[in-house]
Amino acid sequence: MKNNKLILKHCPNFYNIINYEYYDEDTLSAKLIEVYQDYVFKVDINNKVEVSNLEELDTILGKYINDYSFRNELKSEMTRIRVRKDEDILKAIVNWIIKVNDNYEVGYTRNIYFSRWI
Repeated sequence: MKNNKLILKHCPNFYNIINYEYYDEDTLSAKLIEVYQDYVFKVDINNKVEVSNLEELDTILGKYINDYSFRNELKSEMTRIRVRKDEDILKAIVNWIIKVNDNYEVGYTRNIYFSRWI
């Protein structure tokens, strides 16, 4: 129980993410939230790399909930994920989500979006 509280200190968006209301046919959002919950409670609090990945995943899924364009980008990129047989599936999915976010940030910061006023 004490470990769970320590882990949740690194996840400020935890309750927003697990309480996110998505459409019934949106199975990808359901799976992402399920992956998030599984990963949160499997993280070794003493492993700095895993804690860092957890903090980044928390931020990314927080952005997934609030940013429509990022949500669409992540949904389209999740169809391309490939996991080798010898890989841990959960860690591979988390690493892929982080990679997609990094690519999105690079592309988003290079593009300038102008709003159109009518």
